[in-house]
Amino acid sequence: MLGNKIRVQHKVESDYTDEQLLFLKQMGIQYVYAMFKDEHTDYDSVMFFMDRLRKFGLTATDGGNTNIYKSPEIHLGLPGRDEAIERYNNFNRILGKAGIPVVYMTWEPNQVLTTCFGVGDHTREAIGRIVDIEELKTHPYSHGRLYTKEEMWENFKYWLDRVLPVCEEANVKIALHPNDPPVDCLWGISNLITSSEDYKHAFELAGNSPYLGMKMCMGCWLEGGEHFGNLLEDIDYFAKEKKILIVHFRNVSATVPYFEETLLEDGYMNMYHAMKQLVKNDYDGTIHVDHVPVYVESCGGVSSSFAYSNGYMKALLNCAVEEVNKA
Repeated sequence: MLGNKIRVQHKVESDYTDEQLLFLKQMGIQYVYAMFKDEHTDYDSVMFFMDRLRKFGLTATDGGNTNIYKSPEIHLGLPGRDEAIERYNNFNRILGKAGIPVVYMTWEPNQVLTTCFGVGDHTREAIGRIVDIEELKTHPYSHGRLYTKEEMWENFKYWLDRVLPVCEEANVKIALHPNDPPVDCLWGISNLITSSEDYKHAFELAGNSPYLGMKMCMGCWLEGGEHFGNLLEDIDYFAKEKKILIVHFRNVSATVPYFEETLLEDGYMNMYHAMKQLVKNDYDGTIHVDHVPVYVESCGGVSSSFAYSNGYMKALLNCAVEEVNKA
């Protein structure tokens, strides 16, 4: 049956309480992606957390540490780059030993750039992150000068040559996330992945290695619009190429230069069409809602937001599997 290999997942952090892990189980979640705190990146700490997950019937399908993979030294070729790459490799070795098969990279030395969040505005519908590119353009250079796209690709290739052999040794695959927001340059940093063509170039630089794939962030595709690529066509292409390792299932109000993150049903994309395309291509990786609008605290706050969005996404998946396999 097409689509029955898709695994719905949810985030866990390595300091989650038993109650938080139980909440995931109660939502019907079996798979998680694990974000490890800095103090939990040694082998013993990783294994301790993996044991805790198993006690709640949870399986970690992928994992990482933001400070290790979002490294300005690596991304910008700054002093200390080789040491940062070695730290990245060592942590991936640990994740591989722990049985986590997918690790991360996002070429964002300034993290995810955001104008503001809609959390405090309870006079309107639920919204999440808000991005106004014109406002973000008013910020000065974050690292003292302009870094060109050519430099970004050179630094990426330098990194690739040093990490892919370790990935093969550790038997872990890298899921490369696009830049968010996917525009050419912000704060003096030229963005690496802002289109499906950039992904194709990245895979070429890796010699089409099976150890480099993508986090297909539908939110970024939709933010970028035509410049990024046609989401449905790109699902078809990259699924057939077996390059999609993780899917971020997210909708937005519009394309750049201004967008708001919405409930799945409130954005400009019909997310059921995207889900059906994954099912038609027999996608066999993981999927989760990476960002959600946050409800008021008196009604459960972020926990309720994720519970609603997970339930909605799971319903879309179940309907898509039934429809596609009846055809």
